[in-house]
Amino acid sequence: MANIKEIARMSGVSVTTVSRVLNHHPYVSSDKRAAVLKTIEQLNYSRNMNAVHLITGRTKAIAVVLPHIHFFYFSVIMDGLAKEALLAQYRLILCQTNYRPEEELKVLDMLRNKEIDGVVIVSTALDPATIEEYTEYGPIVTCQDSGKRSFSSVYIEHYSAFRHGLQYLVDKGYRNIGYCEGRRNGSSGSIRQSAYKDFFTERGLAVHSEWMLFDCLTEEDGAAVLHRLLNMKERPDALIITGDHVAAGLIIEAGKYNIRIPEDLAIIGFDNQPIGRLLGLTTIDNQLFEMGAAAFRIILGQINGDVSTEPVYQKLSYRIIERTTV
Repeated sequence: MANIKEIARMSGVSVTTVSRVLNHHPYVSSDKRAAVLKTIEQLNYSRNMNAVHLITGRTKAIAVVLPHIHFFYFSVIMDGLAKEALLAQYRLILCQTNYRPEEELKVLDMLRNKEIDGVVIVSTALDPATIEEYTEYGPIVTCQDSGKRSFSSVYIEHYSAFRHGLQYLVDKGYRNIGYCEGRRNGSSGSIRQSAYKDFFTERGLAVHSEWMLFDCLTEEDGAAVLHRLLNMKERPDALIITGDHVAAGLIIEAGKYNIRIPEDLAIIGFDNQPIGRLLGLTTIDNQLFEMGAAAFRIILGQINGDVSTEPVYQKLSYRIIERTTV
């Protein structure tokens, strides 16, 4: 197999020049670059990437930990990550874990073993203290608020965002408000549950546990929620739903049973997804795309030494988008 010295000899240039061409260094004359590229093509040269990694100390790869690849919430964050990764010529290694801690630890072990340059954790079953144990091996960024830790994070304040959504419904005249959540014990889900209970308790209003509906993850789950509501003796007149696709399933199913939105049931979503825009869904935009993009920019800066290696805690804003379902 051809090596860099042979390429230099046949091209009539130095080994340093060949190295600069291989690494896309800008300061190489056009004729020398052309000569090197022509020789590389003639010799059918391919780089030994293991050797490159040993020399540079970089793999040009970042692992992304996420539980599922088919949920819109995660896919939009991935879209933001992927856009920035492409600009930086970095590879993303997608690691679906199904919230299994042992699978998440395997990814962190990749960081310890220098198989990757960093880890972005979109959502995790691991406690923050466990993640912190791996920060000595390379940069880690989470897409959720884990507090002041030794790893970075990009997040929105789910507590205040959820209370804002509830206050919006109250301001519109609704008092009997239900709540649809994905994972009951997820970190963000637990925060939203606290926001829901605190909001009504502070106002001296009853918290109806039967109106707190969990495991709402898909459009089909949204349709099933509609049937659960129809079977209730007393049901809410408004719902706040974490996931526009879940809200969409409910809205579509409601049309089959002549349940009018918002006259019979007001709905506010959470995510600002395309299907919500099509259905005129009032929702909370939590900047998922920017969350992914910001997470990549932070981790790349820490890998390259462009920014301080100290943890970065970036809080994103959110906003309510008013449409026709409230």
